[in-house]
Amino acid sequence: MNSAKIESRIKDLPEKPGVYIMKDARGNIIYVGKAVILKRRVTQYFRNSPKPEKVQAMVDNVDDFEYIVTLSEADALVLEATLIKKHMPRYNILLKDDKGQGTYIRMDLKEKFPNVEITRKIKKDGAKYFGPFGGGLSAKAVVKVIKTVYGVRTCPRKTKQPRECLDWHIGLCLAPCTSRVTEEEYRRAVRSAAEFLNGHISLAESVMSEKMRKAAEAEDYERAIEYRDLLAILKKLDERTLADLSIKDADFFAYVTDGIRSAVSVMPVRGNKLFPNGNYPSADASFGGDALTSFLMQYYGEHPVPSEVYVNLGDIDVEVLGKCLSDIKGGSVKVRVPQKGQKRDLIKTAEENARECIEKTADRELRLREQTFGACDMLCKRLGLANARRIECYDISHISGTDKVASGVCFINGSKASGEYRRYKIKTVEGNDDFHCMAEVLSRRLARAAEGDGKFAELPDLIVIDGGKGQLHAAYAVMKEAGFDIPMVGLAKREEEIFTTSSSEPVILSRDSAALKLLQRVRDEAHRFAITYHRNTRMKRINTELIKVPGVGEKKSKLLLKAYGSVARIKELPLEALETTAGMDKPTALAVYRYFRGEE
Repeated sequence: MNSAKIESRIKDLPEKPGVYIMKDARGNIIYVGKAVILKRRVTQYFRNSPKPEKVQAMVDNVDDFEYIVTLSEADALVLEATLIKKHMPRYNILLKDDKGQGTYIRMDLKEKFPNVEITRKIKKDGAKYFGPFGGGLSAKAVVKVIKTVYGVRTCPRKTKQPRECLDWHIGLCLAPCTSRVTEEEYRRAVRSAAEFLNGHISLAESVMSEKMRKAAEAEDYERAIEYRDLLAILKKLDERTLADLSIKDADFFAYVTDGIRSAVSVMPVRGNKLFPNGNYPSADASFGGDALTSFLMQYYGEHPVPSEVYVNLGDIDVEVLGKCLSDIKGGSVKVRVPQKGQKRDLIKTAEENARECIEKTADRELRLREQTFGACDMLCKRLGLANARRIECYDISHISGTDKVASGVCFINGSKASGEYRRYKIKTVEGNDDFHCMAEVLSRRLARAAEGDGKFAELPDLIVIDGGKGQLHAAYAVMKEAGFDIPMVGLAKREEEIFTTSSSEPVILSRDSAALKLLQRVRDEAHRFAITYHRNTRMKRINTELIKVPGVGEKKSKLLLKAYGSVARIKELPLEALETTAGMDKPTALAVYRYFRGEE
């Protein structure tokens, strides 16, 4: 910690609301917080007084800080959430559920024939979202119940179709797309499905029980077992219904810390039904209710806001938080700290969940830190780097020089930053020439940065090249010619040797080294991303060639490629083989046969 620099900066802090941004010696943002009075809050961190271990750990790593003044505390809350989402600081609570983000069931009741679909993203599109589902109650299983009982469609079809799909034939869809049901009848089924998702499951149970009985009587035991499993799902839903609770639409949050680690647990209640809880472990470095307030602003950036929010900490400004959440929801939201009754009991349950999460994830969190932040620190020490926060890796993919593409992947603080991934189609290189392909990709990436393109503005702390000494020096020359001086290494696959630009001898790291494993993950991810893009590009080109045949569309093109693998093989097939291909009819088979032989 640079005490002299920080003390001089503290004197200049205004007594106004705002956001403060803590940075380490390498300039990395390690913590973002909001304050009602900036000077008072930031001073708290650097007083010579006892602090929780997690706070002290962050303070020990602070080399400098910045701040942004806002008009109000509410504005500071919104800005804080935006900066946390953008920079993912290591000492903030981040929105990473210990068992994966929950999924939702979406129904757009404005459509003529609404369908049900599963999604992880909540959008302000006027549709109804039910959930979250997770843990032992998956959205996929619930949708299967809806199809079996109510026959609501799950396909994306919006236009009239010539024939029914398989779901209609096996009794899982009312087939509104072929007018097998009137709009009014279908609407009734949709309303019943929505009521079911809101907790009214008695009709679904009786229908499922009857279907199971009839299947057993018909000795269709496989189908009967399937209905029995769906009934078990309904019982799980029923167990989560709180019959004597008057809560219709509320979330219960509890923040718990042991001084080193912390966790937030959320328990959503919708229509008297308790949905699966989510637990979010962290090693945040904030004081009191700030951690929970900051988390709530992140959480409701990705989840629907209920009418009521209950929290377990009394030092939260519930009016300011309520105003911010009301703005997000577009309607009134009340934030409260329950003192007694069932709501207080739910908060207590959430606290127990948070404590269990801390205990369960302590070892896992330590391992994760070793694989991410720890691996970055180790890489810096072994390779003599100033920083390894942002690592970019590039890879080329093609088959014998055709359909040449490249990938650019990015890891931040040792974790994938998929929003920063880039794909490139090679434009200037002929034939099989990986060296010049890599040169083109790096030139384009660095040129965009030099032009001030916001998507390419942040330069990497380290560039990884998949290859040995030759590939590395060719890429390094291109970078220097572009006017940049970014540390660059090559990772040779056979011996996993690390080549640098400063030595002719490779750096050899232990196979168990977290630093080597990080480089391998980066290299392998670039390879995977490049291959996927190449495959999609190649299939698109082949599809384009096939759909030129009269009568062959996207569907039949995929059928042919799945059966025979390439256009070259399809061209050589006799007519009899084409006619017997699954999904092909004789006229289309004849058209393909004639097309590739130059016949009309």
